[in-house]
Amino acid sequence: FSWSSPPLQKMVRQSTLADCLKCIANAEKRGKRQVLVRPCSKVVIKFLKVMQKHGYIGDFEVVDNHRSHKIVVELNGRLNKCGVVSPRYDVQLDQMENWVANLLPSRQFGFFVLTTSRGIMDHEEARRKHTGGKILGFFY
Repeated sequence: FSWSSPPLQKMVRQSTLADCLKCIANAEKRGKRQVLVRPCSKVVIKFLKVMQKHGYIGDFEVVDNHRSHKIVVELNGRLNKCGVVSPRYDVQLDQMENWVANLLPSRQFGFFVLTTSRGIMDHEEARRKHTGGKILGFFY
């Protein structure tokens, strides 16, 4: 009689966006100046561009390693919290205010990011463009 160990199974990465935002939030809590995020995807890059546009993160650079790329993000200490909303709920234009009330600490600051037929944008830009979409995540 011998105990046989089960074959080693590798963890499967469910959401690259969730990993990225969690990594950034943890580094921000620790007071780091920059953080290395991997792997990289088009959605992650667009999400980071929205955060950068509002000044919550500094520059970021995509490092090519001939596989799934890495991103080096410069932090500036403005980010309190960021996260992903899973599942990606549908958000209609008239429901936008409810989501603002549920996700964000105040109406004065913070954004949630939507993926729409017109690209990935924050909720205020989506409201200006009069479009709804699916919710990706939030930051404040």
